[in-house]
Amino acid sequence: MKELKYLNKYFKKYWFKLLIGIIITVIARVFSLIMPSYVNKTLQTFEAYLGETMTAVEAKSTLFEYILIIIGAALLSGLFTFLMRQTIINVSRYIEYDLKNEVFDHYQLLNLNFYKKNRIGDLMNRISEDINQVRMYVGPAIMYGINTLTMFVCIIPLMFIKAPSLAAYTLIPLPILSVLIYQISKIIHKRSTRVQEFLSTLSTFTQESFSGVAVIKAYGLEPQINTEVNALALEGKDTSMDLAKVNAWFFPLMILLIGISNLFVIYIGGRQFINGEIQSIGIIAEFILYVNMLTWPVAIVGWLTSIIQRAEASQKRINEFLLEEPAIKNELDAPTPIEGKINFKNVTFTYEDTNITALDNISFEINPGETVAFLGKTGSGKSTILDLVARLYDSSSGSIEIDGRKIKDLNLDSLRSSIGAVPQDAFLFSDTIENNIRFGNENASFEEIVDVAKKAVVHQNIEGFTNQYNTILGERGITLSGGQKQRVSIARALLKDPQIYLFDDCLSAVDTETEEEILTNLKQVSKNKTTLIVSHRVSSAKNADKIIVLENGRIIQEGTHSELNNTDGYYKELYLNQLSEKE
Repeated sequence: MKELKYLNKYFKKYWFKLLIGIIITVIARVFSLIMPSYVNKTLQTFEAYLGETMTAVEAKSTLFEYILIIIGAALLSGLFTFLMRQTIINVSRYIEYDLKNEVFDHYQLLNLNFYKKNRIGDLMNRISEDINQVRMYVGPAIMYGINTLTMFVCIIPLMFIKAPSLAAYTLIPLPILSVLIYQISKIIHKRSTRVQEFLSTLSTFTQESFSGVAVIKAYGLEPQINTEVNALALEGKDTSMDLAKVNAWFFPLMILLIGISNLFVIYIGGRQFINGEIQSIGIIAEFILYVNMLTWPVAIVGWLTSIIQRAEASQKRINEFLLEEPAIKNELDAPTPIEGKINFKNVTFTYEDTNITALDNISFEINPGETVAFLGKTGSGKSTILDLVARLYDSSSGSIEIDGRKIKDLNLDSLRSSIGAVPQDAFLFSDTIENNIRFGNENASFEEIVDVAKKAVVHQNIEGFTNQYNTILGERGITLSGGQKQRVSIARALLKDPQIYLFDDCLSAVDTETEEEILTNLKQVSKNKTTLIVSHRVSSAKNADKIIVLENGRIIQEGTHSELNNTDGYYKELYLNQLSEKE
């Protein structure tokens, strides 16, 4: 259970509620133990009446008293059992809530390399299915474990006090049961781990299939996907059946051993009563009740073992992520104001997952309020510059400074809150268009949302929808066209009104006329704002204060549109080619 030690901090957090729950559990079980002894006393009363040592009136009065005690004890036991669930099970839900938040918060701290190495389906499974398995450990397992322990601690001593030899015979099957449980639990642990790993694989496959359904349909891959699903379903069935077959041994074995205990009570107890070693037949009835009261606690041991083994396997998978250190850390707690001066000094960056050097010893300076465009072929390192400015990655070598301070010395929240980024692949949430734009500023009014939509030249498109700004978008904004998604993303960035704009080829799906209108609006909006534009089009870059041309991660040209257009090189060639295409 070493992996489950991670949860000890939550037990400390809710120790008082857990303590109350444990006390209530013990009280509930103590009240339930009253019935067997009074059943014994009831039978002794009958024996006394039949033996004419007690009158009928006395017997009736005594029996009525015992019945009231049994009913009262049962009611109190039921009440405390209800309170037990209200405390311990509630604590498990609190811990589930805290753990999910911790995992989700940690996911957000991890950098982009983490998400490149791990699949979304696996991440989803760990924060849902795995945490649910852990919740079963911190709730039901603890509750029933305390319940079981209390029953054993209370019932077994009582049995030995009342009839030592009969108790010894009755409890013979229990050590055998313990050995069997130990052996089976080891197998359960291995098979539970395989089940959880398979669920991650299944979640990943289904998530990717649903996200890529358009590609699947376009290429007619439905039969192939169905074949793969069938294979996964068969694998899942076999994996789950392997676990179920082991679990299936528990209850039959326990019922068998409890049944043997009952036979011992009846046979051995009957002989001892005949031989005079036991003075009352009520002892046998009391022992039968004790044995049957132990049936559920003994049976639950197997279930508890299975829960703990599953929780151990799940917590191990959760810990793998929780113990992973974020590559990007906020080194400063105090907020840092951002003005927008950016300085790259001999910056080199290599992607960890591919070992590709995207930037190779580049240097440039951007003053506050300047607009700088980055051009170059695919893979030249343009988008990487924007990622480094937003500190989605840290450079491999060299120095990046914002306002004269190293980027690592800035408060990360202050830096990112001062940036309005529009990625090349615009991401929209499955929500209304209004809320997708409001993502840039949750306190914005509807009039402000409409204003930025007009500046992004998407207002008319939105007005044409049946529900206009209340239109619910499909997953990843699939309801909209590529150009509409890009313009909604631009509106979102404009609503944020940041100090630094990062536009990553965000007009690639927009026609030339619309592009010109948006660029004109952006020029007005981004006055006194530092703006970095990545593009493959000269039309998006020609009005920039400075244009930087990249090739294989190096700067090959730098200057204004007129300067570069009067110099032979990549920019002039690109401009002439695009000009002839436009004509």
